[in-house]
This record gives sequence, structure tokens and C-alpha cells, in this order.
Amino acid sequence: MKTPLLSFEAPDLVKTRSGKVREVFDLGDKLLFVATDRLSAFDVVMPDGIPDKGRVLTQISLFWFEFLKMTAPTHFLSMDLGAIGRKYPELNGRAMLVRKCKPLPVECIVRGYLAGSGWKEYQKSRMVCGINLPEGLKESSMLPAPIFTPSTKAEQGHDENISFEQSAKLMGAAKAARVRDMALSIYTKARDYAGERGIIIADTKFEFGELPDGSIILIDEVLTPDSSRFWPADGYRPGRGQPSFDKQFVRDYLETLTWNKQPPGPRLPGDIVLKTSEKYRDAYFKLTGKPLP
Repeated sequence: MKTPLLSFEAPDLVKTRSGKVREVFDLGDKLLFVATDRLSAFDVVMPDGIPDKGRVLTQISLFWFEFLKMTAPTHFLSMDLGAIGRKYPELNGRAMLVRKCKPLPVECIVRGYLAGSGWKEYQKSRMVCGINLPEGLKESSMLPAPIFTPSTKAEQGHDENISFEQSAKLMGAAKAARVRDMALSIYTKARDYAGERGIIIADTKFEFGELPDGSIILIDEVLTPDSSRFWPADGYRPGRGQPSFDKQFVRDYLETLTWNKQPPGPRLPGDIVLKTSEKYRDAYFKLTGKPLP
């Protein structure tokens, strides 16, 4: 099994952000996005990485950027890192050059199925983020139509679900309507494509940014197993949780432990790490029809 890349440091590059998975470097007129093999669960970064996870996330995002280019402009510029790639060969396949922009202050979540925090909220109020839903839905039920359910961006701790009206207060009504419409359009196109390949995209998180001329672009990772719930269509059964291609497999394992979901995270057994790596690779293969390059 490959050794996962848990961090990346480059003394000759200016790091502007270190997230749960990505390291971001400022190259002056653009940014360098690096996806490590770190894995976070319950907002805690695990001490063990998942081999090739960062490459899968980057390559899936690259696939979707190309697929969606007629639907939404994106921040993607190139996978050719030039001199940086030659100096740091460990970045090839897991890093990309992207446009600079001003990130919008909300996570743009689209749900096509009832799962996760949406299912919990529905059980209490028959609503999700202020949206009324029909009675009688079960866990993992397909919704009558996809819904836009934004959330706050928390630097620490958990994001909080908010209503569309609250998102409009954060970034303005016109901008909120624009990203809502873009998010729903992107999700619908991707959902239909993935469905033909045996994957249900139950829900997903998008991020958008604003260019100096006011244009809104799709940024960050897109429709990956980290930002989405991917379910195998052939095993779909409403009324229960679903098997998945994402890190839910790790979450399910962690739920069997006596861990308080606070840092530090517990070590992951080798078989859990290997199975999770296989799930990420399988998601890429099913979406693209190709093995991971």
C-alpha cells in the first residue's frame, strides 16, 4: 500500500490556507491547490491518511470541470504545474492551478435525497432549511425535486444549515438567487450523468466565488466523494442508510468506537484504510470509465 501524503510544505511558495484536506499557495496571479491524502470525519482530521485520496479528488474535480464547462464557469486553469511540478513531483496528479476570486460566504448544498442532517431535521419538523417537504418520506427517500439548502462556513466546528432568506442576507438577494440557480442546474446535470453510470448523487456541496467584474464562478472541489454522498444505484433501498463510495465508510467504523468525536482522532486499522482507498478509486472508475491515471 502506498504511503499517503499527509502534508505538503514548500519554503519557496507562499501558503495562504491549510484546510482539512487542501493546502493553498499564492502564486501571484493565480493559486496552487494541493489535495493531500488527509481524511476528516466529524470535523476531525484522522491521524491516518488514505493513499491516493488526494489524486482521486483532484482527478474527479478535473473531470467535472470539463463536463460542466458549458453549464458554469469555474476557477480551473491548468494541471500543468510547470517548474513547480518538476521541483515537487509528488504534486503531479493531485494539484491544479486556479483563478483567484473572492469566495462567497455560504456553502451551497443541493439535496436530491433525504439523508444526513436533512433527514434529522425532517424527522423533527418535516422541513429542511425552511423548506416544507411532503409527509411520509423515509431515510434516503428521493425528494420530489432537488432542493437548495445553504449553510454557513465555519472556520472551527460544524457548519450550520440556514434558510435561503438567511443566505440572501449574507450575500445579497440577487447573488443568492444566482448561486441557487447555478447549483441546482449543476447538480441536475451531474446527477443525470452519474445515474447512467450506476451512481446516485444523493447530495453535494458547491462553493462559488466572485471575480472582480462581478462574475460568479464554481470553485474548490466539485462533486467528489468528499463533497457529496455517492450511493451505488444497484443497492439503493429507501428506509435506511445506504452503502456509499465516500468516507461514510470511515464514519460508520468510527461510530462503533467509544470516541467523543473530539481531536485527536483515533488511528484507523489497515483494512479500513485500504477499503476506503478502494472506494474512492471505484468512484472515479465508475464516473469516468477509466482507472485512476
